[in-house]
Amino acid sequence: MAIASEPLADRSRRWASDDGAAEPPEPRHRALTREQAQALRERAPALSPWRVVAAQAALGALVAPVAGWFAGSAGAAWSALYGAGCVVLPSALMARGMTSPSSRMSLGSSAVSFVLWEGVKIAVSVAMLMLAPKIVQALSWPALLVALALGMQVYWLALLWRPSRSGRPPKA
Repeated sequence: MAIASEPLADRSRRWASDDGAAEPPEPRHRALTREQAQALRERAPALSPWRVVAAQAALGALVAPVAGWFAGSAGAAWSALYGAGCVVLPSALMARGMTSPSSRMSLGSSAVSFVLWEGVKIAVSVAMLMLAPKIVQALSWPALLVALALGMQVYWLALLWRPSRSGRPPKA
């Protein structure tokens, strides 16, 4: 074990640059100054979860009459509206929980709050789906599931839908 008996200074010289001076490693992350952080916030503003919930509700309001027209029954329209509600109501609960002041107290409380509200969101969605046959009289599962799936796709669109500095979404 020659390495163990070698002095620390000799080991560090082996990793030194060509001129013989050891260079400290480049830090992986740099702390931003207040001005840099403000510029970053202005360049990439956060998307409000309430805008995502509103987009899901708007999509549900559009899908319901289309489903009713396509299927030729009011039951399909109500089923699609209920399917959209299975996405919108749990999303609104999570948005409310995540935007509360108590969930922003620290990084740890934010992480715990996210997990808690995501669990609430899933539980409410499952409960609503289980209650669907009792709530919607002429239930059409295909209409309900199509509206549910389309409502969940709004999350993917939200990744592309970043607001500009004025707060309005960019024009497509």
